[in-house]
Amino acid sequence: MGGVSNATLSPLPSADRLDVAARLREALLAASFTADGLLELLGAPAYAALARSETVPALRATRGETPLETLVRLFLLQQPVPHARVAGFLPVRACVESGWLVPTGADEVAATVDVRPYGGPDGEDWFIVSDLGCAVGGAGGIGNKDEGVVLGVGGASTTLAGITVRRPVSAALDLGAGSGIQALHAAQHATRVTATDLNPRALHITALTLALSGAPAADLREGSLFEPVRDDETYDLIVSNPPFVISPGARLTYRDGGMGGDDLCRSLVQGAGERLNEGGFAQFLANWQHVEGEDWQDRLRSWVPRGCDAWIVQREVQDVTQYAELWLRDAGDHRGDQAEYQARYDAWLDEFEARKVKAVGFGWITLRRTTAAEPVITVEEWPHAVEQPLGDTVVAHFERLDYLRAHDDAALLTERFRLVTEVVQEQVGLPGAEDPEHVVLRQHRGMRRATKVDTVGAGFAGVCDGSLGAGRILDAIAQLVGEDPVLLRDRTPAQIRVLVEQGFLEPAE
Repeated sequence: MGGVSNATLSPLPSADRLDVAARLREALLAASFTADGLLELLGAPAYAALARSETVPALRATRGETPLETLVRLFLLQQPVPHARVAGFLPVRACVESGWLVPTGADEVAATVDVRPYGGPDGEDWFIVSDLGCAVGGAGGIGNKDEGVVLGVGGASTTLAGITVRRPVSAALDLGAGSGIQALHAAQHATRVTATDLNPRALHITALTLALSGAPAADLREGSLFEPVRDDETYDLIVSNPPFVISPGARLTYRDGGMGGDDLCRSLVQGAGERLNEGGFAQFLANWQHVEGEDWQDRLRSWVPRGCDAWIVQREVQDVTQYAELWLRDAGDHRGDQAEYQARYDAWLDEFEARKVKAVGFGWITLRRTTAAEPVITVEEWPHAVEQPLGDTVVAHFERLDYLRAHDDAALLTERFRLVTEVVQEQVGLPGAEDPEHVVLRQHRGMRRATKVDTVGAGFAGVCDGSLGAGRILDAIAQLVGEDPVLLRDRTPAQIRVLVEQGFLEPAE
């Protein structure tokens, strides 16, 4: 990964003054500077506009002088505010001494970092610290695009937080901590949290995020990928939202991995296996190349380390022009010199052409350490809407793998199953037709999957209430439809296996 230069970035608050962070946290909460308070003050349209790097609606909504309006302007919208106005509800002197605020002209103070309220999964009031200009939207809103800049909360951050398995663990590792959001989540259910980053500024900001959110401190280590991790250290949970963008060079540390193509993501996945405890999970966001003449699924299967089950979900695919434009705009390059923008665009396409890359995929990669003789690797494409959080869905997926691995087809027929709640049946066919062309089962929770089944599969799923074994149900269906029960028992287990694997059926207790 590339080097870091912080020369042009502003000084950060002290990470050692926990007393000041605690006092500042109390003041922010007292003024309702929270995720809920922000939404109530700004209203949904202005709140949503912040995610698009548009601050004008929020500025208009904070023209008053209440503590909450003042704090939004100060810490979220980067506006200097009168010293006298904040002195009544903030520990201004302590904040100046510890570096959270700086005096400016005309007896005003300004924030040295952005602070964004963030709601935890159980209603916690947290605060994500980031560099000035990085609390809202993407990097396109940053005034200066220094390569060492630390971004705040983005869509990728919240996606990873949502899919991560949340269960009590002894040790968790956050690789590429950034502003500290993944470490903050992990601190709620891990006895020990280790956070690494190549950028020392990111580690400093992670410490500020944890302190201001009232969370335990993490073990912060500087270095790239697994370099800061000792050979004898293993973890129950590893998470990473790495700088996965496939780009020519490593111009922006927060985004560009500095390795060729998708090598950074591959190295990250391959290196995780030996650092996981038995039954432990490693979960990543990643980009991967679609190369001419190569199956993208085979490419990803080759990344999975030995001794690990894997579930890889491709959520989106972009052709190389869309991809280059997305990240050039994310960095705000389209707002600058057009000749420079076009040169960077051209360099990106040169890079892809040289590697025979025709598209780039984005998605989630989850590993689970297993002792199974034959680990299962599932690679699929699912670009449709899902229901976050998905941590429990991830756990259930791997539990179903264990179940199916332990039951051959004959064993499945002796088992009793139950149709999962909130599964509906849809019949698809021409209007007026006597019989449907096919039947679709659809989930309304979790991955919100849909799968086609034949009439036997639909009938089987419909009567699964946990009271009868699968074989007895099939015998009854065979009698109803006039089929040979032996033949039906032979061909149906494959369909039952799919329905269990995808979460439509669950074994009855």
